[in-house]
Amino acid sequence: MLVRSASARGSVIPILILLACSWLLVVHFHPHWDWSLFTEEPPVEVVVASVSSEDTTWVHRFLPGWARSVYVVDEPTAPLTVPENKGREAMVYLTHIVANYDTLAETTVFIHASRFAWHNDDPDYDSLPALRNLHLDYVQSSGYVNLRCVQVLGCPVEIRPHKDEASEWDRSMGTGSGGRPLTTKEIYKQAFQELLPGVEVPEKVGVSCCSQFAVSRDTIRSRPREDYVRWRDWLLETALDDDLSGRVFEYMWHKTSPVRCEAAETGRATPCYKRRSGGGWMEIVSCERRIGAC
Repeated sequence: MLVRSASARGSVIPILILLACSWLLVVHFHPHWDWSLFTEEPPVEVVVASVSSEDTTWVHRFLPGWARSVYVVDEPTAPLTVPENKGREAMVYLTHIVANYDTLAETTVFIHASRFAWHNDDPDYDSLPALRNLHLDYVQSSGYVNLRCVQVLGCPVEIRPHKDEASEWDRSMGTGSGGRPLTTKEIYKQAFQELLPGVEVPEKVGVSCCSQFAVSRDTIRSRPREDYVRWRDWLLETALDDDLSGRVFEYMWHKTSPVRCEAAETGRATPCYKRRSGGGWMEIVSCERRIGAC
């Protein structure tokens, strides 16, 4: 009997090891690992906006401890996709929030598909260090964290909505002076009023590019799900091309803490490589010392 028991234990151990290894492989390599199998609210999730030609395997390889949702905007049969390929990454971000509003991760990180890009805040233009060094506790306390701390492009002021607005005639024709395409600056005021009716349009708008950020669940839920549905509907219905509609959201996702504005004015560096600056959600205010987006 003792010999038989020992033999049984010996046969169970390899099975347990095999199951453990299989589970680790699934967590590490599954492109759309769903943490809801074990918990309704994953601790951190990365949401990736991609097209089918982009290689997103780096997300699965190097971020195995995170839930990963990779959206493929130009592939209707992909496990995760969007209603229509419009508005660039904004459509992905809004689609994810709308679909997962009740089961959001404690922290959601929204990024582009390319690991290496000129706008990544790294000497090698690599987005991975920023993701690995992201202070999740700081995201929770701040509510919002821009993954780009460099203020070139966007800060201290990128758009002056009232001054930059195109004429009603130009907007109706869809062109600027001389027949050139309209710019984000020229259509921002009207878009702002459509997206945030009743909110005063700011005099100045400044924010570091380029629509990659981390946000807390509580911050997202500070607005009702219906707002995100309405903003996505705006993207679906707008006659603006993708460059313009996507960039409107790039300058509307957030505001940052006063230190960003002050640093931009005085030339002092901010401490955001150790503790990234944060702020509000879908609010734009003028870039003043008391509070601002830069």
